[in-house]
Amino acid sequence: MSAYQHGTVAAFDELVDRYVRELHAFLARFVGDRTLAEDILQETFLQIHLSADSFDPSQRFRPWLFTIAANKARDRLRRQARRTAASLDAPVEGPEGDKGTFLDLVVSNAPPPHTDVEEEETRVAVRKLVQGMPAHLREVLVLSYFHNFSYKEVARILDVPIGTVKSRLHAAVAYFAQKWRVAAGRTGERRSR
Repeated sequence: MSAYQHGTVAAFDELVDRYVRELHAFLARFVGDRTLAEDILQETFLQIHLSADSFDPSQRFRPWLFTIAANKARDRLRRQARRTAASLDAPVEGPEGDKGTFLDLVVSNAPPPHTDVEEEETRVAVRKLVQGMPAHLREVLVLSYFHNFSYKEVARILDVPIGTVKSRLHAAVAYFAQKWRVAAGRTGERRSR
């Protein structure tokens, strides 16, 4: 980042190459939508470019990057919460007067990708549980467990004291565990029928 601040344009490309995958994975977990994560990823790197002069080279770049990304994600989620969404099952009328749903408009002849059903179900269940968590618990869980930030780095990214990070992380793990037990109990009931 210091090289970029001093005019080495190629240094920005190196930063993007170095962090794009990890940051996209973080944002996808954070917002629960890979496409939305791509948009926020672009906004984040644009903000990095625009705010390059404000970066303190004596600090680590990665926490600064993730702070900006988390803020962009929170802003986007707040904006989306204010919008109303149309259901994919909502009735629509086609150009020739035919009626159906949004889903009917999305036709594909491609075969579904091969996946291990149980692993995919587990991934979906984990993703759903994490997305359903209160935002302040989800943020600390994603940063700590999925991206291995230290307590100090999480505190800096979220702009909260380290003690708050620790208590939120403890609460997040307990919340997730309790919801997981409930979900696993329901799954077990369905399978035994």
